[in-house]
Amino acid sequence: MRHTVRLLASAATIALLPVLPLYAADYDPPMVIEDSVGPLQEIVPVEVGSGWYLRGSVGYAFATSADGAFNYRVFNVGTGTYGSAAFTTASVAGGISYGIGFGYAFTDLIRADLTAERFNIRFNGTRTFATPCAGFAAGTTCVSNDSATLNGTTVMANGYVDLGTFAGFTPYVGAGAGVTHVSWTNLSSTYACVSGGVACPATATTPTTANGQSSWRFSYAAMAGMAYDINDKLKVRLGYKYKKISGGPMSEFTAADRALGASGTQTTDPGFTQHEVKLGLRYEIW
Repeated sequence: MRHTVRLLASAATIALLPVLPLYAADYDPPMVIEDSVGPLQEIVPVEVGSGWYLRGSVGYAFATSADGAFNYRVFNVGTGTYGSAAFTTASVAGGISYGIGFGYAFTDLIRADLTAERFNIRFNGTRTFATPCAGFAAGTTCVSNDSATLNGTTVMANGYVDLGTFAGFTPYVGAGAGVTHVSWTNLSSTYACVSGGVACPATATTPTTANGQSSWRFSYAAMAGMAYDINDKLKVRLGYKYKKISGGPMSEFTAADRALGASGTQTTDPGFTQHEVKLGLRYEIW
């Protein structure tokens, strides 16, 4: 019986041999697709515009000085020629300034911005004349008390070096160059008679006005200060600014002088140096 079972099993195996390759042929192996460009790379979004910032500031000019003498021209009616002289006294004073700017931080240390700033400078001076004031008798002399205000707008390109951040504090130094649009208000003058060999009358003053002039001036500045991180976007800044503005025209001749033949600029300023303390904010917009 056992011999019979073995014979049947062997016969069944031989019968199945032609069938097994058929099933093997019907099975396809898995396809492996090679990535010709190498392993898949992680896609990281590029941060476009990082480093751009807005800034604003207010300042106070605690010291303002003229870079020389205020001068004026004198018209000689008889010869049609001009002479020149300097104001006898002259004083200037600054005040509040304010500005805005737009900049870019190239690295953690280097940044640059473009700023526009408004400010004013007040002028007071006197002139003395050896001749009488207009309308007064020979033997007297004349003095004028003069005043005007310079309204300025400075546009400047600036570069800075941030000297590292320590506990949120970042000291910096910088420098800038640009132009200032100077616009003088009308020069108001009060001419007063001064008694000499002849006494002046009781009413001895004559007010006049000369049209102010405007011009563009070269300017430059140096800055230093400290910034503090309020958060990762906003910084507050306290600093010092040294600014120079070149000289130029101040006012025209008066209408009375122009009627006598005078023309062009009569008074000129020598330019200015200002020392300012500045308080500002800087906000990273991206």
